[in-house]
This record gives sequence, structure tokens and C-alpha cells, in this order.
Amino acid sequence: MTSNTKETVNQRLFGTAASPGILSDDGADHVVILMALYNGRADLDSQLESYRAQSHRNWSLIVSDDGSLDDGPDRIRDFAARTDRDVTLLRGPGQGFARNFLELLSAAGPHVPFAALSDQDDVWLPEKLGRALRHLANVPDGQPALYAGRTVICDQDLKPLRRSPEFALPPSFRNALVQSIGGGNTMVLNRAALDLAQETARYAEGIVAHDWWLYQIVSGAGGRVIYDPEPLVLYRQHDRNLIGANDTMRASLHRLAQVMRGRFRDWNTANSTALDAAAHWLTPEARDTLARFRDLRNHPVRRRLAALRDVGLYRQTARGNIALKLAALFNRI
Repeated sequence: MTSNTKETVNQRLFGTAASPGILSDDGADHVVILMALYNGRADLDSQLESYRAQSHRNWSLIVSDDGSLDDGPDRIRDFAARTDRDVTLLRGPGQGFARNFLELLSAAGPHVPFAALSDQDDVWLPEKLGRALRHLANVPDGQPALYAGRTVICDQDLKPLRRSPEFALPPSFRNALVQSIGGGNTMVLNRAALDLAQETARYAEGIVAHDWWLYQIVSGAGGRVIYDPEPLVLYRQHDRNLIGANDTMRASLHRLAQVMRGRFRDWNTANSTALDAAAHWLTPEARDTLARFRDLRNHPVRRRLAALRDVGLYRQTARGNIALKLAALFNRI
């Protein structure tokens, strides 16, 4: 489909993520919010209004709709008419949420200083963008940096239930190979990380999730991953995504079952294949770690646990590391 070009600030575009309108550069602290939309009408308004409540006011919004059958796109148009911020609506690739987000990252263009990823049904607390930018301000120019953090897990009516787990171990590529520690709905990228994400998106075919990929590619390329223990997103849990919070005993048992069925190994294969394709973006140390990880997956059982220790792979909790060792033992890594 041929896309339209952007007409004026705050007029709506229904083009393609591959050919977005041109966003203006509104200063060194401008943040483009990237939302992937699909049948999200039910909780969309509260997410949109939480953007307007941000203490950091210098933002614009790009929404990529992946073929919604509800009136979510119309709600985006209504929101655009009510705000003085720049709002762009794109037609998504129709290939699932991960590809939609990866193409959104490319749609951000070459000039915006920061990009924040957003789900369609959460609520951002007012300091979300401002706090992320303060963390990212400490990163040297030219170094890729990815900010991510915890969430407040809520029920469908946004009643707080608990906070997501606080991870204490440092983020690293050796962790990223076997675990994603930050939800995409918390992530903010600086310009260098956005450049990296745009350049490597074409290698990310078949990846499990965009947020896991971003953690892997930024840490693997020598970038800085900032994990914020202060939750600034109200993460709405639905009946359909009760496992999504990833922090309950039920979720742990579900993950263990996936490991034993070979799902974890399949995910690692998909991610490793993408990282191999993008290996020229990785540091020599990360390339070596990736190669050793690939080798250990093919070791005989008597060598696998020792190789796991030697490579230095780790998850963030004791329970997670037990599951990792079981995965290695039963050739499910």
C-alpha cells in the first residue's frame, strides 16, 4: 500500500510503518512515544490520557495499528483532535506485535532524541518520561542506552495488586541471552540505541519478543542497560494474560513446563539466529559469549552444566537459575 505524507502537525496519517510521516525535531529532550495497537479500544483512553498527564511535556505519538477490528483507530483520531501534541497513525505490518514494534522503531525517523515504547492498555504515572530521561542524561553521547524498569501489576480495573519483582543483579549480555528483565511498556531508548535498533531490525526475523531483542542487542553492542527499581507503569492484567506478570508461582510453573516442552530452547534458537545475523554489531566479548552459548547447547550432558558455569550465563533469581540448570541438564537450553 502506498502511504501518505504528513500534512501538518497534529493531522492524522494512515500510512505504513515503513513510510511514516516526517516528525519535526522539537528539541534535545523530545520523546516520541511508539504504541502498537490491535483491538485495544477497551482500555485505550486511559493510556492516552496518561500521556497528557506526563510532567515531561515534550512528546509526540506514533501509533501503528495492526488491523484492529474495533474503533481503536478512531479513538486515536479523537485523541489527536484533543491534544496539541503531534499524533501519527500508521498501518502496521500485520505480522504480530514484535514486528509491529520493530517497524515502529524505524518509523521514529533519524532525528528524534528519545523513543518510549507503549502498550495500549496500561497507565503511565506522571513522572515516567521525566525520570527515564534523567537516567539517560548520564549516558555519554554516542553510547546506546536502554532504560527499563518495574511495573505495578493491577487488575482489569487498575486496582493495584503487587509490584513486579525487583531484580538485583546487574543487566548484561550474559543475562540477556537467557532472560528478559524489562517489559517493553517500560522501555525508553536514547538516540544511539534507537539507531542500533533501526539498523538491526532486519536481522530480527523470528525473534520471540521485541523487548527481549532490545535488551540483547543493546547489551551485546556494548550499550548501557539501566534498570530502574521504581515502578512507573500501571500494568493492567487481563484474564487472557494472567501469566504475563511473570512473577507468581503459577507463572514459574508455567515457565518450567515451557522449558521441558522445548519452548525455551526454541526461543533461544530464534534469538541466537538473529544475533548471529547481527554479529557485526556485537562487541568481541559478546560474540565470544554467543559462540560459547551456542556450543554448550550441543555439548553432551556431562559437560553442559560446567559449560553453563564457564560461560557465565545467569538469571536474576535463585529459582530462575535452578530452572536454567534444569534446562541445560535436559538439553532444553
